[in-house]
Amino acid sequence: MLKVFISGYGRMGHMVEQELSARGIECAGKSEDIASVDPALAAGCVCIDFTTPAAFRSNYRTLAARFKAVVVGTTGWDDIKEEVLSCFRENGTPLVYSSNFSLGVNVLEAAVALVSKYLGKAGGYSPYIVEKHHVHKLDAPSGTAKTLAAAVEAGMGAAPSVASVRVGEVTGIHTVGFEGLNDRITLEHEAFSRKGFAQGAVVAAMMTGELEGTHEFKELFFKEEGI
Repeated sequence: MLKVFISGYGRMGHMVEQELSARGIECAGKSEDIASVDPALAAGCVCIDFTTPAAFRSNYRTLAARFKAVVVGTTGWDDIKEEVLSCFRENGTPLVYSSNFSLGVNVLEAAVALVSKYLGKAGGYSPYIVEKHHVHKLDAPSGTAKTLAAAVEAGMGAAPSVASVRVGEVTGIHTVGFEGLNDRITLEHEAFSRKGFAQGAVVAAMMTGELEGTHEFKELFFKEEGI
């Protein structure tokens, strides 16, 4: 039976707890101090981590060493990504990570990759990304914007310009545009609440039962969908 421990009990942690409850999945505990968690408890749990970039950098070795599997929604650690993935592989702990666990955002990325591929062949378009988030978000550009930018660059061979806006309590809006001489193509995703992020993270936790190694959520999601 799946048991989940929540690392980081802020806004996202509360949303994850609500999603677990709605699905009848046991929340075995939650803590801001992951090092204080009983190792025996951790060994039987999948940990869902929504902390801060600084906290994750301090905690990932403990997460890899103690938990049954880990789902990471925290962003802002791209510069140590290979180190983190190696740590989980060496410990034999399954890891699922994503810059954004929203199912809709993952579909957006797939669409952006496809459009970029065709426009890259056509030529004559300049790509850009605008991401808007609440004033409490610590990283800029967002992890999602970086992921979308990578998809654009892979398809077009040119990096898009990226603008970040921090205002009010905006949950998250990502706009990807392709400006041509005669027209403009725009793809956009707007999150109405954080519930979608929590939903995706819990879905990822449910996938870890037979999982080995480290995976981006989109790989697993599109595999499940047969795409």
